[in-house]
Amino acid sequence: MKLIFLGPPGAGKGTQAQRIEEAFSLRQLSTGDMLRAAVAAETEVGLLAKDIMARGDLVPDEVVVGIIADRIDQPDCANGFILDGFPRNLAQAQALDAMLLEKNIALDAVIELAVDSEVLIGRILKRAAESVSGPRADDTEEALQHRLQVYEQQTAPVADFYAGKGILRTLDGMQEMDEVTSQIKAALR
Repeated sequence: MKLIFLGPPGAGKGTQAQRIEEAFSLRQLSTGDMLRAAVAAETEVGLLAKDIMARGDLVPDEVVVGIIADRIDQPDCANGFILDGFPRNLAQAQALDAMLLEKNIALDAVIELAVDSEVLIGRILKRAAESVSGPRADDTEEALQHRLQVYEQQTAPVADFYAGKGILRTLDGMQEMDEVTSQIKAALR
């Protein structure tokens, strides 16, 4: 099973991806983790990313897609994978789509967790206040509003892209965690 999880910051994508990873024996893939691993392994794409990151630049989409292409070929992805937090914009979705097509891999579903922005901000601020390590630097209401605005402008159109392909499953991310997990499992059956 090959999946993508979409949703605004704090919607629970990572938590749900971990639960679905275990339930279906998939591999959850985070682009940040993959970038760091490719750099550490000194792969061809990893070395390219290392140079870009050393300059303080953002790693271009084609490099990130190249890292994903290498990663999904690894044995632990044989049962499938969950891309969590990627693609973040339409260009990335199109580049990912082209790479998967080249590999003759089809996505089974794109799970979008729909949440109410105001409730989401309250949820993140509460989580930040309860965090043992303290709040993240971007866990302020202004930063959260900005992150949600960026999500709406750049990432939300990705959902329309996958809806056009007939593989988008929009679920109510406002439910309790166990209920959201149940909804995802039902959508994947």
